[in-house]
Amino acid sequence: MELQDPKMNGDLPAGAVGCRQEREGFLHSHNSAPGRKSAEFMDFEGKTSFGMSVFNLSNAIMGSGILGLAYAMAHTGVLFFLVLLLCIALLSSYSIHLLLTCAGVVGIRAYEQLGQRALGPVGKVVVAMVICLHNVGAMSSYLFIIKSELPLVIGTFLEMDPNGSWFLNGNLLIIMVSVLIILPLALMRHLGYLGYTSGLSLTCMLFFLISVIYKKFHISCDVGHNETAAESKSPPVHPIQGLNVSCEAQMFTVDSQMFYTVPIMAFAFVCHPEVLPIYTELCRPSKRRMQAVANVSIGAMFCMYALTATFGYLTFYSSVEAEMLQMYSQKDLLILCVRLAVLLAVTLTVPVVLFPIRRALQQLLFPSKAFSWLRHVAIAVILLVLVNVLVIYVPTIRDIFGVIGSTSAPSLIFILPSVFYLRIVPSEVEPLSSWPKIQALCFGVLGVLFMVISLGFMFFNWATGRSHVSGH
Repeated sequence: MELQDPKMNGDLPAGAVGCRQEREGFLHSHNSAPGRKSAEFMDFEGKTSFGMSVFNLSNAIMGSGILGLAYAMAHTGVLFFLVLLLCIALLSSYSIHLLLTCAGVVGIRAYEQLGQRALGPVGKVVVAMVICLHNVGAMSSYLFIIKSELPLVIGTFLEMDPNGSWFLNGNLLIIMVSVLIILPLALMRHLGYLGYTSGLSLTCMLFFLISVIYKKFHISCDVGHNETAAESKSPPVHPIQGLNVSCEAQMFTVDSQMFYTVPIMAFAFVCHPEVLPIYTELCRPSKRRMQAVANVSIGAMFCMYALTATFGYLTFYSSVEAEMLQMYSQKDLLILCVRLAVLLAVTLTVPVVLFPIRRALQQLLFPSKAFSWLRHVAIAVILLVLVNVLVIYVPTIRDIFGVIGSTSAPSLIFILPSVFYLRIVPSEVEPLSSWPKIQALCFGVLGVLFMVISLGFMFFNWATGRSHVSGH
């Protein structure tokens, strides 16, 4: 099939050329049908720069999952962990490619509308539910860190016992943070406005990474939990139970806890609900330009994840907990600053994660309604109330990572993009037997296997009582 080159039309602006090119690459024969209206992207002029888009997408990728990656490495080994992390990063990039291709085919930049185009009204509901499930879990994990860490930071600063003062109650503090910081940012009308706060959030996490690397060379491996070498007044004694006595890094290891760690790694790379909203607001949008935003963001986060996990693991070895900050001394000034930086970072990430939930709910419940500030504010308030309630009653951050990572993450990374590609891309352009569609099919099957195996082993560990370990 011979395709026309839309660039020959000199009257089209660059952004329109890119959008039309994406559609005509698949739908040229369809657009030529008489009486049929060609698919168009939503009527919105993107004004967010490439750099700000990278900040927003990187901030969506990087979240509280970074605190559990050293724990993941302890239960997989250094080399096995890095190989798995690289594979998940590449698979995430490929799944974004599938999403952007589908968006270019039908001229839609809304995840929920892609679900409707691929699977009908049921698909729209399923996609909206998966996005809400995943992002509510992500918001819960962020607020759980605030709940556990902020009382310790304030208590250390004031030299007070966090358990002895009502104003250091974690539940009260997350409510205050939600009302005073998160809610005002969540009320922004466009996601692009959060580019500056996303840049600040990434700067805080970069400081966290530098501090983890620095501490590796200042904490001896035979020091117990929450005790640094500088604070130890007596000669070293036998290490606590669970500490790697030999202080040797394991290159490859497999145990029952590995099936918790793989979902943690998958959860750490999910940004798919934010991809299409960021694409919508990108200046001079095109599939190639948005894919570049995704590749830069994923590559940067891969480097940050790999370095954080490696140096965190080489600091504490097999004693590292699922929430790595709990391993450091509460009296260390640098670690106090790190905790403040992480708290600021996860706080500024919550509004970015809230945007796709609100968009999914609006697409599901009010698809034909014009923008309303009352509805915009009401959805944000209801979501924050719901997440605060969840955080108060969910016992460990590890359970959040495991369950959400094993259900919504495979759906968003593997299953839904592959289903969209198989259903949306016309069969006359790419038959089901073509290599791109075979790849997409295998990609979706991989996601189903990942979900079933991870959930199966997690439930087995819960049933046998072997899932309870110290820390979060």
